[in-house]
Amino acid sequence: MAKVVVFGLLDLAELAHYYLSTDSEHEVVAFSVHEAYMPAEKQFKGLPVVPFETVEEYFNPNQYAFFAPLTGRKMNRLRESVYHEVKEKGYSLISYVSSKATTFPINKIGENCFIFEDNTIQPFTSIGNNVVLWSGNHIGHHGEIKDHVFFTSHVVLSGHCIVEPYCYFGVNSTIRDQIHLAEGTLVAMGACVVGNTDHWSVYMGVPAKKGKVSSKDLEV
Repeated sequence: MAKVVVFGLLDLAELAHYYLSTDSEHEVVAFSVHEAYMPAEKQFKGLPVVPFETVEEYFNPNQYAFFAPLTGRKMNRLRESVYHEVKEKGYSLISYVSSKATTFPINKIGENCFIFEDNTIQPFTSIGNNVVLWSGNHIGHHGEIKDHVFFTSHVVLSGHCIVEPYCYFGVNSTIRDQIHLAEGTLVAMGACVVGNTDHWSVYMGVPAKKGKVSSKDLEV
C-alpha cells in the first residue's frame, strides 16, 4: 500500500482517483499540477491540490508515491515529460492494474502503467513503463510493449509482436502476429496492420497503408 499523489485534474485524474480508491490498496492523498494550472479553490475530489513545482515540500518523496495518468497527446511525449519530472523529484511511481483485467504472474509490468478493466494480457508478454491500456484490449502472448505507449479500447495485438516507444493504437485496430511496430507508430481507428511499420508514421485502412503525414505532427 502507498499513499499516492495523483498528477492532473482532468478526466484521467478523476478516473485514477476512482479506481485507486475502489479497486486498490493505495490511498490517494492529494492532486498536483503545474503552478499555471492551479485551481482557485485548491481542492479536487475533496483533497488538496498542490503546485507540482513545490510538491515535495508538502509530500516527502520518501513517504509518498506518485501516479501520473495522462493522455496520449503528442504521441505520449507529454506524459513522458511529466513521468521524468516526477522521477527527477525522487518519487516512485505506482501502477494500477484493474482486478477485472486478466494477467498472469509471469507478466512483467512497469511503473506508472494504467491498465483498465477487461484487458487480457497473455503469458510471456512484458509491458514497459508509462503505458496506458484502456478497457477491453487483447494483448497476445510472447510480445513486448515498450515505454510510453497508449492503447485505446478493443485493440487486438496478436502474439509475438514488438511495440516500440511512443506508439498509439486507435479503437478497434488489429495487429497481425509477428509484427514490429516502429517508434512513434500511430495505428488509426479500425486499421489492420499486416506488416512491419516505419518510424513516426500513420497507418490507416484494411489492410493498413502508410499515410503521408508524420505522427509527430499530430496532436493525438
